[in-house]
Amino acid sequence: MPGANAAPQKRYSAPMLTPTRRTLLALTAAALIPPRLARGATITDASGRAVPVPDNATRVFPAGPPAAILLYTLAPDLLLGWPRANRPEECAYMLPDICARPEVGRITGRGNTANLEVVLALKPDLILDVGSTSETFVSLAARVQEQTGIPYALLDGRFDAIAATYRKLGELTGRRDESEKLARYADDTLSTIMGRISGMAASTRPRVYYARGPRGLVTGLGSSINVETIEMLAQNVAGGNKGGLANVSVEQVLLWNPDVIVTIDRDFAANVRNDPAWASVAAVKAGRVHLSPKMPFGWVDFPPSVNRLIGLWWLAKILYPDKFPEDMTKLTRDFYTLFYHRTPDDAQIAHVLEGRE
Repeated sequence: MPGANAAPQKRYSAPMLTPTRRTLLALTAAALIPPRLARGATITDASGRAVPVPDNATRVFPAGPPAAILLYTLAPDLLLGWPRANRPEECAYMLPDICARPEVGRITGRGNTANLEVVLALKPDLILDVGSTSETFVSLAARVQEQTGIPYALLDGRFDAIAATYRKLGELTGRRDESEKLARYADDTLSTIMGRISGMAASTRPRVYYARGPRGLVTGLGSSINVETIEMLAQNVAGGNKGGLANVSVEQVLLWNPDVIVTIDRDFAANVRNDPAWASVAAVKAGRVHLSPKMPFGWVDFPPSVNRLIGLWWLAKILYPDKFPEDMTKLTRDFYTLFYHRTPDDAQIAHVLEGRE
């Protein structure tokens, strides 16, 4: 169990969208114009809300990182900007002009920075959110849509809903054919990987600890979106408690004694093998500490979006090498070409697979 002072660090939290005086003036002016929502066609989003379909969406505002990645993979030309500016090393794996689009902030998640004034100034045809469909986010979507007059679609961010989410986004953006290709990849990936391990009892699967942070002492609790793919394939040693991200102690990790450690932190991966505090952990003794790829987006989470599809292949291969003989270089090249719209060369793929930035 996490230590007494360990509080779950939720991936998503509702922002305080308090309009400024200029925003209120803009909203007042907007009220004098025929509302954008006066359209005939609607679709039902993942929360059950009827969302007007833009006649011809050309500008889409992503509410957070998962939405930005999803939209980029399907329709990069529609992406107004990114929740945070991308680094040059990340842009090496994406379309350069789209990757370089400006930072626009975020509406959802920790550190939200986009208020209504920012959103209105960008004049989007649609606001896209991908993640939790709990009442908190349904209420947020409805409130922003009402205040701005901009359709706000909330799509399901769960990993096993990726295919359905692509199809829904295809309806919203008029990109049904393109969305179907990506949805089929997601369907095929899940059916192939899960099919090969379907005969294994959950109790016989490897026990995995997901280590985040330079000391490896932040992990995902049971049912956390951060460890969805790990929990599909293996036992999450921290899964006994439900929640999001949490701080834990070395002593707790020693009690869990995982068979495998997956980490996103390069320093932790490099140092844990020589750290006496971790020396008796089964995964460390067996040399089963794996640094997850993270370019341009993390393969386990960080953020938890469609980038996890290629990560599921990677996890499957490190957990069950005998069941997954596929060439990770080819899988990576094919995924990046289809989803990121840029084909990496062998050196770039090797760079990614080493977990380098």
